[in-house]
Amino acid sequence: MTVPHQDPAERRVVVTGPARRTRRASGYYRPRTEIDEQTTLGHTYVRSLMRSQLRAALAVFAVLTLLVGPLPLLFAAMPDARRLEWAVLGFCLYAPLVLLARWYVRRAERNERDFVRLVEDR
Repeated sequence: MTVPHQDPAERRVVVTGPARRTRRASGYYRPRTEIDEQTTLGHTYVRSLMRSQLRAALAVFAVLTLLVGPLPLLFAAMPDARRLEWAVLGFCLYAPLVLLARWYVRRAERNERDFVRLVEDR
């Protein structure tokens, strides 16, 4: 008696193991999952962070524009004041620029901390 040869395409393999993805319980809310899965809500969270970072950057840009923007006009009005130009550019602007940069970094880090707290909690 001959045993019929079984075609490899007809063979079935059953694999058992733990479920890879579990369903979340109803009412349980995970913003991190929403972000990882790139849902509409997750996209909204990320867009909110980006908007707050953009607001901080635009505030710094506005202050910087108001601080440095009029300087060429001031220097053009006083053509013989070369030492004043270097004093203003070298010494008078340094402290405000450092303070502005420090404020921006702190604001950006606070925005990120708030975002992480929002995503990790609940």
